[in-house]
Amino acid sequence: MNKHPALDLVERARALAPLIAREADEIERTRRLTPTVTSALIENGLYRVLLPQSFGGTEAPLEIFMQMQEEIAKVDASTAWCLGQCSVCAMTAAYLDHDAADEIFNTPPGILAWGAIAHEVHVVPGGYRASARWDFASGSRQASWLGAHVRVTEADGSLRKKPDGAPEIRTILFPATSATMHDVWDAIGLRGTGTDSYSVDSLFVPDKFACLRDVPSACREKGPLYKLTTNAVFGMGFAATSLGVARATLDASIALARGKQPQGLGAMRENSAVQGLIGRTEATLRAARAYLYATAAEVWRDLSRGDPVTESHRIALRIATTWTIHQSASVVDTAYHMTGATAVFAANPFERRFRDMHTIAQQIQARDTHYEDAGRAILSARLDTSPTTR
Repeated sequence: MNKHPALDLVERARALAPLIAREADEIERTRRLTPTVTSALIENGLYRVLLPQSFGGTEAPLEIFMQMQEEIAKVDASTAWCLGQCSVCAMTAAYLDHDAADEIFNTPPGILAWGAIAHEVHVVPGGYRASARWDFASGSRQASWLGAHVRVTEADGSLRKKPDGAPEIRTILFPATSATMHDVWDAIGLRGTGTDSYSVDSLFVPDKFACLRDVPSACREKGPLYKLTTNAVFGMGFAATSLGVARATLDASIALARGKQPQGLGAMRENSAVQGLIGRTEATLRAARAYLYATAAEVWRDLSRGDPVTESHRIALRIATTWTIHQSASVVDTAYHMTGATAVFAANPFERRFRDMHTIAQQIQARDTHYEDAGRAILSARLDTSPTTR
């Protein structure tokens, strides 16, 4: 059987582990991915995993993207986070005019990053005028283009609305050189992501660089990947990132337990409490991973055979994402505490992963309110919650 060509991306990610490991301390210190790591990710095509094939991207299945994220996160969470963020941003090509997408993604380095939804742009002849500042732009320090998700104010001062009355949200895109970067990312974890802020002042954005992202009627690509919203794919990628961090932390604690003998106590490997804790924690991690990947596979199967994305799909992805991140944090906590005082030293592979994991768990994809959203949908009796068997 021939393997899927996208599988090569997972192998490339795994092969980059030694290089990323050597650069990880510098990434942490400078709060940026190093040029060496960025170049390696570009040269191996990892930023193009979700870019449409029509633009020379891989357009990989969801599971391949997740596996790639997991492998990179085992080595450095900040690198994985930036890669995941910018990879999903590339899905925007599916909503752009061909020439605009080609200019953004096929002019080296071809990396797009953006921050949170905020502010408005004003309609002007030929496009939009923007003056605003946006936050939480992970991967922006490697990006050649930046984006912003904005409401639209018409020439008469009214707010542009969708048919349902909600404000229309446009994603505007502009060269990174058009923006002013603000160095604000001094966080306890994911320090190397450079999740900074950026601003523009009276910037003109041509019509062709403003799109209706995640609006099905505006999508120009037919593949199953682009039936999913970027928000859903962000969630699955970041959940896979959390699995990678958890796997690496637990493996490090297992390696330590094999050789450590705490003062005044017997060897950790012979301690029944430690043995039981490792067994249960291993089961927790395997269960979380199995659930996340099974959910991705079920949704992908439906979309690949032509089914539209449904509310059931959305809820399934949302709760799998949230629960996996929470379970990964639990695994990291257990592994961290099990190692005792050893875990607090920066020279050991625990404290950075502990900080990174808890920063991931504070992000929007891990909000407890996602469970409320799921519960409300389930209680509405309009949602099919039975496992699919087709």
